[in-house]
Amino acid sequence: MESAAETIRRIFGGDANSLGSEMAELSAQYEALNKTKFPKPAETRFIAVANQKGGVGKTTTTVNISAALALGGAKVLVVDMDPQGNASTALGAKHNSGEPSTYDVLEGRKKIAEVKQQCPDFPKLDIVPAAIDLSGAELEVADMQDRNNLLKNALQEFIKTSDEHYDYVIVDCPPSLGLLVINAMCAVTEVLIPIQAEYYALEGLGQLINTIGLVQEHYNPILLVSTMLVTMFDRRTLLSKEIFEKVKEHYPSIVLKTTIPRTVKISEAPSFGKSAIAYDPKGMGAIAYREAALEIARRSKSVLSALSTKKQERK
Repeated sequence: MESAAETIRRIFGGDANSLGSEMAELSAQYEALNKTKFPKPAETRFIAVANQKGGVGKTTTTVNISAALALGGAKVLVVDMDPQGNASTALGAKHNSGEPSTYDVLEGRKKIAEVKQQCPDFPKLDIVPAAIDLSGAELEVADMQDRNNLLKNALQEFIKTSDEHYDYVIVDCPPSLGLLVINAMCAVTEVLIPIQAEYYALEGLGQLINTIGLVQEHYNPILLVSTMLVTMFDRRTLLSKEIFEKVKEHYPSIVLKTTIPRTVKISEAPSFGKSAIAYDPKGMGAIAYREAALEIARRSKSVLSALSTKKQERK
């Protein structure tokens, strides 16, 4: 019996540049992913998805990498630290003003266990939603003792007391460099940086790396930039390829081989309260994010080893 990819090739033709060839390739990738076992990390990985530049696919990456890992069998907790609450929308969480959210967690009114919701599309994916109320938190917590570690303390307490083991905790940061981002970076051990395939994105990358360096120096010495992901990639243009090669040249060990294409379906999905992986599971955007998530999962052993080394050096 022929596979879906073979059927598509037979109907549409096998020319390497044809629509049929592209569809067949996507179908083959989809089938391969469904048969692939996603390895689980030996311990919980805490990852902040950060970039102070807006419009680079930061929240889209948070949502779809989390959904892909959950689809692959991992237990995932997403913490939305962006007052816009876009990650909460895409994962189907209630987050109107006044709803329990990260705002209540940071200010100590509620615990994460009381605030988290289950994503309706993925049983293994939970989300701590953000509401617009969070926008006032930076000023309100500025005078609090240990204000940089509010999220860290809440997360540690939750992980320690939770009946369920989480393989990944992924924090979606706002596109800024304020107190909310510092809280996120103090609460995690890794940073995932999405980079848009444009030259302006490269200029902002240096500033972000510098900021992460300051957080490492003053607040969280074991913080590791573990992953970079090139987003909005257009394989038809020379510019996208040049950006990818330049990032790979400077950060060869942490840039994922997978790139995320610019597609209509990825942009449409949040308006339906869904991730691209739930909205268009066989589309090129969903498949690319699943392949990126598989790379992240397969790198767990080396990343956790690097973090262990950093912790030993601090002793």
